[in-house]
This record gives sequence, structure tokens and C-alpha cells, in this order.
Amino acid sequence: MIGLARRQGVLEIKQFLRSRESVVFTMAFPVIMILIFASIFDGEIAPGIKFTQYFVTGMIATGLLTVGFQSLAIQIPIERDRGVLKRLRGTPMPKWVYFAGKVVMVAAIGVVETAILLGVSAAFFDLSLPSSASKWLTFAWVSVLGLSACTLCGIAFSSVPRSARGATAVVTPVALVLQFISGVFFVFTDLPTWMQQIAAIFPLKWMCQGLRSVFLPPSFAAAEPGGSWELGKVALILGAWCIVGLVLCVRTFRWTSARS
Repeated sequence: MIGLARRQGVLEIKQFLRSRESVVFTMAFPVIMILIFASIFDGEIAPGIKFTQYFVTGMIATGLLTVGFQSLAIQIPIERDRGVLKRLRGTPMPKWVYFAGKVVMVAAIGVVETAILLGVSAAFFDLSLPSSASKWLTFAWVSVLGLSACTLCGIAFSSVPRSARGATAVVTPVALVLQFISGVFFVFTDLPTWMQQIAAIFPLKWMCQGLRSVFLPPSFAAAEPGGSWELGKVALILGAWCIVGLVLCVRTFRWTSARS
């Protein structure tokens, strides 16, 4: 069983790497955004805290959102329209292997992308990497929970686009809006209160907040909406979104297109 999942995962990774558009958009986009924003906004948002340090946490979360949610919500409708899912459903291969392959692909690409973002930020913009085992542990569980929630929501949302042609137009605006209201491009507390409240419903805001606790000094926690990092709440909400995403996957996933 594990061998089937591993082989399917390797196949998914190869298919991803063969698509230059996917590679460029998923892996290069966050790096390009860091280079642009860090070059333009080189000031401090608080004494001793550069905007770069704040922005990088948001871009790491955005990278996980892109590879987990956005890429799957676009890729799966394409496979559905091409009849790939219908053919897979007709083979003896257990259905869960298909999803396991997607999870392996997302995990592998997510690790590589995060490593690239950390390397670029540390090399060119003096990002201070976590200095203790506890911070690395927080970084790990926030990333894993966040990526899991984004992956499950991406699979569930893949049933929303009516066709492969419209998938990008449907999915990309959702991802962009979440980035703007979740404190990726701007300091979260500078956003209007109503926007903060909407963002607090979705996982990206909590991924950003959890990662800020890793890369920003403890003194900045007082500037958060709750006056602290609220890591317990971060874990609770990301875990809840994993459950919600799984339920939606089971109830809404379609193997064939509406035309079929």
C-alpha cells in the first residue's frame, strides 16, 4: 500500500515538474514577490524589526497556500476535464492512492519551496532564522497543519470550477483576496477591523500569525490583535479547517465533469 502511494507521488511530482507554468507560478512567484517587496520596503515596522522579516513569514504561508490550495484546485479540474480521473476510477487502483499521490507531491514541493524562500531571505535580506529547537518545532507544526488544511481545501474547492478553462479564473482571485486580507502584503493590524474579522475565519491568517511567532521577537506579540501569538488558537483553527476540508472532500469531490 505504501509502495503504491510512493509511486503515485513520484508520478505526480514528475508531472508537476514537466509543467513549466506550474513550476514558475508555484515556486518562483513567492521568491519574486520577496525580491520586489523587500527591495521597495526596506524600513522598520517596529524598533529593530524590518518589514522584510514580517513579509517573509507571509510569503512562506502564501507559498504553502499556493502549492496546497491553488495548485490542486486548478490541476484537478484539468485532469477531470481530460478524463484522467474517470479512467483512474475505472482501474483496480484504490481511489485513495490518487489522493495520496497529491499529498506526497504537495509535501515535497512545499518543503523545497519553503527551503528556497528561507535561503533567499537569509542570504539577501538578513532574515534571522529560528535560534531554538522550540521555534523550529513551532515552525514545523504550523507548516504541517497549514499545508494539510490548504491541501484538503484545495481538493474540495476543485469541484467548484465548472470546467478546466475556468479553473484559474475562479481559484486565483480567491487566493489573492485571502493574501491581501490576511496580513501577507501589509501589517495585519493596519487593515480595517472588518477585514481582519473576515480573514480570521480562514486558515491563511493563522498560518501567518503562527509563523510570525517563529521569526519575529517576542516583543512583537503585543502588536497582534489578541495581544499575544495565540498559538493554541492557531493550532485549534488550523486543525478545525483540516476537519472541515476533509468533510468537504468526501461530500463534494467529483470524478467526472458536469458534461459527463
